[in-house]
This record gives sequence, structure tokens and C-alpha cells, in this order.
Amino acid sequence: MSQPRVAIVGATGAVGEELLRVLEERRFPLSELRLLASPRSTGRTVTFRGEAIEVEALDASAAPAVDIAFFSAGADRSLLAADAFVRAGALVVDNSSAFRMREDVPLVVPEVNAHDLDEIPAGIVANPNCSTIVIAVAIAPIHRAAGIRRAVVATYQAVSGAGAKGLAELEHQRRALVAGEPLRSEAFAAPIVGNAIPRIGALGDDGLSEEERKIERELRKILGAPALRVHPTCVRVSVDRAHSAAVHLELDRLIDREQMMAVLEAAAGVRCVEADLATPRNASGGDDVLVSRLRADREDGRRWDLWVTGDQLRKGAALNAVQIAEHWLDRRDG
Repeated sequence: MSQPRVAIVGATGAVGEELLRVLEERRFPLSELRLLASPRSTGRTVTFRGEAIEVEALDASAAPAVDIAFFSAGADRSLLAADAFVRAGALVVDNSSAFRMREDVPLVVPEVNAHDLDEIPAGIVANPNCSTIVIAVAIAPIHRAAGIRRAVVATYQAVSGAGAKGLAELEHQRRALVAGEPLRSEAFAAPIVGNAIPRIGALGDDGLSEEERKIERELRKILGAPALRVHPTCVRVSVDRAHSAAVHLELDRLIDREQMMAVLEAAAGVRCVEADLATPRNASGGDDVLVSRLRADREDGRRWDLWVTGDQLRKGAALNAVQIAEHWLDRRDG
């Protein structure tokens, strides 16, 4: 299957558009590309590798004959349509939360747990939550080297995590602020321009927001560490794209700074920028997760703090999905 037939479901959304860019940039070896979206986008044309491709309406009951289907149209559409693609013979790489915690669905960050692609019993691979991916890429090599017993995480998440509507709302509010007009909020719980909103998603009875619960559960599954204690606080900030996180780790084993730097510098997908600041602006448009502000607790060398940031639309979504497909193809062809 060196030249698979590929479909993108949700092709006109923010992640769908990024998927197209990543597939083109990485010269993904596809023989055919089908673009599917909701009826309101049907008939639009999208250029890919110099060719105009018309967007088709998604039919939840009749999947086209493809080998790989990237889903990025929300959990509801994934639940409605993914099984039809699997029955038609496709591997589904799903970017929603629909299947992430199912036992028969691998939840994969290729730099961390590509081995979980060896068995895909349901024909579906889940792409983790965007902030989870960024954090996992940075802390997985540390977990392998010294074991993580506890992670306290505070995220600073860009509006791109809410898709095209989030980006549009921030831009609208920027213009409204300059014009002295009222700030209307639909994508977020409060005005986002010049602001930080310490809740992403609804709160549960345990006080965790939806986003916090995703990070807690998904990190355990990806790292294969069901006993890992994770304490997240998720905050939406007035940044276009690239998520950041302040991470405090408590390790099982002592590790000195030289060893820690060696671990991170050798890790796939990580770029240490200790000589400079790792900011969302620096991470935007890039494939690596940037790590800086690395420091050990003065009293306990098993406690470490670090700052991580990575492009939410690329590594946090589209790039990770394409890497999953690349690894799956390598295993099939190998």
C-alpha cells in the first residue's frame, strides 16, 4: 500500500486545512484524495499539489473506497461515520474525543508509543487532545529515563484549539476593542481578547473541566502509566495558535541537569531552547515541541519544572495524525 487512497473528513475546517498543508509539505505518498465536509461546504474547491479538488458532502452511511481516512469534524460526526469507513476497508485516524478512551482504540503520539499501532482491532486510531500531545512529547523521554510519579500542569491554550470559530472570534474582538464596540462571546465563556479564561469545557462534579479531564486520562494511557497522578489546570489565552504549559514533575529517580538535558536533546520531536525563550510565537508553524526554563528543585533533585510550547494545529493535530498514518504504512509495507 505504498500509494494509499486518502480522505479528509472535515476538510474545510482549521485542522482539515492544516492536514492538507502537512500532507503536501511531507509529500505523503497518496494516489487519490477525497475531501468531505458538511453540506454547507459542498461544491467548494480546494487546491492540493496544483490540482483543484471539489469538496463532497459526507454521507454517514456510505463511505468512499479509501485506505486512510483522517477525521476532523467533531466527535458527533466521528461517531456517526467512522464505522462506515472502517467497514469499507479504511484505517480511520480520528482527531476528535470520540474514541480516545476506548480500550480497543490506540491513542498515539508516534514519538512516544508508535508500538501501539501494531494492533488496531477496531480499525480506528485516536489522535490525542492537542495540549496532551504537546505535553506528552516533552515529558515521555523523562518518564522513560527517570519515571514520573506526579505531574502538575498549567496550560495556556491558544484560541486555535477551538477551531476556525475561535480564531475568528479573537480577530473580531480585536477589531471591536479598537473601535470601542461591545465584545460578543460565542466560542468562549468570556471575552478572550486581552484575557485568560481558567476553564475550557464544562465542569464536572469533581471540579475538573473537560479539557483537564482529557489531559489526566490521556497522559496515563499514552505513557502506559495508569497510576500516574496528574493535576491539570487549563486556561484559554489570547494567543492565535500554539499551546503552552508550565509543567512540574516529581520523579521516581534522581537525575542531574546534564542527564536531563541529554535526555531531552536526544528525544524525537523536542527542541531545547534554553539559550532563548520558548514562546507560542516561536513555536507557531513549526513541527517541534519547544522546551525551556528547565530547572530542578533546590531541595529535591527528583522535582523538576519546565516550560513547553507547540503548535496546536500542527503537532497538536494535523502533523500528529499524518505521522500516525506514516508509521502505520511503514508497518504495513515492512
